[in-house]
Amino acid sequence: MKSWRNTLHEVIFEADTPSGKSFDIVLLWLIVLSVLTVLLESVPEFQEQYRVQFAIAEWIFTGLFTIEYLLRLIAVRKPLQYATSFFGVVDVLAVLPTFIGILIPGSASLRVVRILRLLRMFRVLKLVGFLEEARLLQTALRATKKRILVFLSVVLALVTIIGTLMYLIEDGQSGFTSIPTSIYWAIVTVTTVGYGDIAPSTVLGQILASVMMIIGYAIIAVPTGILGMAMVKRSGTSPQKSDDVSTQACPSCGRDGHDSNAEFCKYCGQSL
Repeated sequence: MKSWRNTLHEVIFEADTPSGKSFDIVLLWLIVLSVLTVLLESVPEFQEQYRVQFAIAEWIFTGLFTIEYLLRLIAVRKPLQYATSFFGVVDVLAVLPTFIGILIPGSASLRVVRILRLLRMFRVLKLVGFLEEARLLQTALRATKKRILVFLSVVLALVTIIGTLMYLIEDGQSGFTSIPTSIYWAIVTVTTVGYGDIAPSTVLGQILASVMMIIGYAIIAVPTGILGMAMVKRSGTSPQKSDDVSTQACPSCGRDGHDSNAEFCKYCGQSL
């Protein structure tokens, strides 16, 4: 006979059971409606006309999400491990902005972060292959972080030097009133954003700007190549296929993405 905690875990975490799937579908609709409420509340006409209704709806959503989060912590045997997982953090961020908005007016709009909770639909719809691709990207980012940090350090040094040179070449009338402002221009230029709020007026400054623009294309290509090579390498050496991944969640830490034939959780070692 199942214990009440196992039953609760099956309803909240499992997407393969009728009750679990129904719970997740209702949850996804609540998330969509809560995000839509935040978006509509930002429209001045709607905010003025339906201020009270928006406030009531928001506290209802916050209350439901808070209860759901507490039930998730109760359903797992290691609540701290779930609380520090990706979805655990997202669940907290879904309710915090409402309470923070009481202390800091205007911050309630951060409730739109709840849209991250829609990532659960991949598990509900059994699209676990997408989750594996996301983990592949995460692994590639971790493997290349040192190389990307070195590259960003070089770019930071480059824009600092060129920004300083532009400050010496141009005058304040062109908008280069200080070295930090000139560095801002260098960053905008090298990233090919080109706001146009500051532009060089001298021939030498325009030549330097042209060099920055050309360098910008190379700067965009380098991190893309580094990350792309890492992803190809990881996908080529990974023996796991998305079809071999189940949607079963660990009863201890609440995390999913295990092999279909796994007997123990690969994150905490708990028996599945």
